[in-house]
Amino acid sequence: MGRRRHGVAFTSPSRRWPDRRVGRDGACDDRGPLVLGHGLRLPGDHRPVQLGAGRRKVKRLTRSERGSFAVANVEPKRKVAEFRVSPDNMIDVGAEITANHFIEGQFVDVSGTSIGKGFAGGMKRHKFSGLRASHGVSVSHRSLGSTGQRQDPGKTFKNKKMAGHMGDKQRTQQNLEVVRTDATRGLIFVKGSVPGSKNAWLLVRDAVKLARFMALLPFVNN
Repeated sequence: MGRRRHGVAFTSPSRRWPDRRVGRDGACDDRGPLVLGHGLRLPGDHRPVQLGAGRRKVKRLTRSERGSFAVANVEPKRKVAEFRVSPDNMIDVGAEITANHFIEGQFVDVSGTSIGKGFAGGMKRHKFSGLRASHGVSVSHRSLGSTGQRQDPGKTFKNKKMAGHMGDKQRTQQNLEVVRTDATRGLIFVKGSVPGSKNAWLLVRDAVKLARFMALLPFVNN
């Protein structure tokens, strides 16, 4: 768990690629995510590990939230998330997750909230081609066109692609390669794009579609 940073470029012997930094917010917290607790065993012999990152004012916490952080003996965290972990890879409560937890060459899935675009038309939101730009169209070149049928069924079906709110949704970018890590600054450099705007909160997990390949990499526990 961390915040998105701006993109930079790296040069490899074969080609040049853009990447994104995923790291902690130095102005918000000088430490990486901390382990807050362990949950009950889930199906598949996994257990959830609860992590917290960032800082939060105590006066903005509920009584139950204060008790949870007091049990873990950590400062109140702004963001709390759970990750499924196998029993042999459990991490102690109060331990810090640094950038070295991920290794170069590893593939990860990065989840976050995409950038909100506001109310958008059909051409921008769904890549509609629009109406003709020459003859026979008057002041409706970017309209949707027909959105239904005739008297039967006499309605517009649900989930019809139409104009509406665009962006600001939970999205996951899968199979991103970890280029390198910087434990000093708490940065993880991944190859490719990640959802969200600058300083947006992101969740970084092991790639689910490459679990068999990930099993061949050495395990790093920091």
